[in-house]
Amino acid sequence: MSTVKTDWGSWLPRDVEAASPNTVAIWYLGCNGFFLKGNEGTTIAIDPYVGTGDPPRTVRMIPVPFDPGDITTMDAVLATHEHTDHTHGPSQGPILESTDARFYAPDDSIDVARETEAWQDEYDINETQLQVISEGDTIDIGEFTVHVEYAHDPDSTHPVSYVIEHDTGTFFHGGDTKPHDDFDALGNAYDIDLGVLAFGSIGNIDDKDTGEPVRTKWYATENEIIRAAAALNIDRLLPSHWDMWKGLTADPTALHAHAQSYTFPRVIEIAEIGDRIDI
Repeated sequence: MSTVKTDWGSWLPRDVEAASPNTVAIWYLGCNGFFLKGNEGTTIAIDPYVGTGDPPRTVRMIPVPFDPGDITTMDAVLATHEHTDHTHGPSQGPILESTDARFYAPDDSIDVARETEAWQDEYDINETQLQVISEGDTIDIGEFTVHVEYAHDPDSTHPVSYVIEHDTGTFFHGGDTKPHDDFDALGNAYDIDLGVLAFGSIGNIDDKDTGEPVRTKWYATENEIIRAAAALNIDRLLPSHWDMWKGLTADPTALHAHAQSYTFPRVIEIAEIGDRIDI
């Protein structure tokens, strides 16, 4: 049962259900969340989050685009790591409950679901729906082949990235990763058509214990996101997370200047919450 109050009604879930893409359609949900739908109808959610943060420490700056209780069709939900805006019972539990989708996530995210937030006590979810994955795993989800790969996020205890292959193109989601030397090998291993990397400013966020403002860097800066995209050979870069938290928002249009002298990314896709981008 969902307790989320959306600003947009049910139009976004209905839009996804009605879509018949020729390739793969991708909807940006704000923060680091996405819906993917292939041309055969397989639908995947990655890091969907409809929480409002923990005001006044973390304050959501964008609308809540859907009620997870309105999702009636979903084949899988993927989480990149254990942070609350990526693994979140009120955002993801109702989807699993109403669709019987499987939740694929690294061990620390599954621990949040099973223990910290006790999703199975709150929602009608069975044990087989919670699936632990790790780097090197490959999962077949309908028409998609999902490769679990390395991510570099020092703020997370076990982050992963996903390379999602489809007959019509390849999509990459890096979670909250920053650049890393291993990305050169990853970029050579896959032909990434569209890649998501988190991006934001450095700002002052209240400390959890003292409440005092602390200089905080959770996401890649302008130079770091382009460095990561270049190493991964991402053809079209889709920056995410820049819209979410008060004090850490950023301007993604500034990335055009930073990318000018690089071969990759060739294109920077700027999407606002609710926008659809096709591979």
